[in-house]
Amino acid sequence: MSMGAYDEAEHERRERMTSQVEPGTDDDRKTYRGSVEYDSGDSTDALLEQFKRMQSDD
Repeated sequence: MSMGAYDEAEHERRERMTSQVEPGTDDDRKTYRGSVEYDSGDSTDALLEQFKRMQSDD
């Protein structure tokens, strides 16, 4: 078989391996400690106007 040739048996073997993966303890979500801040920013109309200006600049 040449390099880069499609090997259906290998593909199926890998597919079976990945479908059998069990989630480990490392997959548990950690408790996030901290704060999140966001700025709602401009109004929707202002953002649409800015988007239109950006499109017309191209």
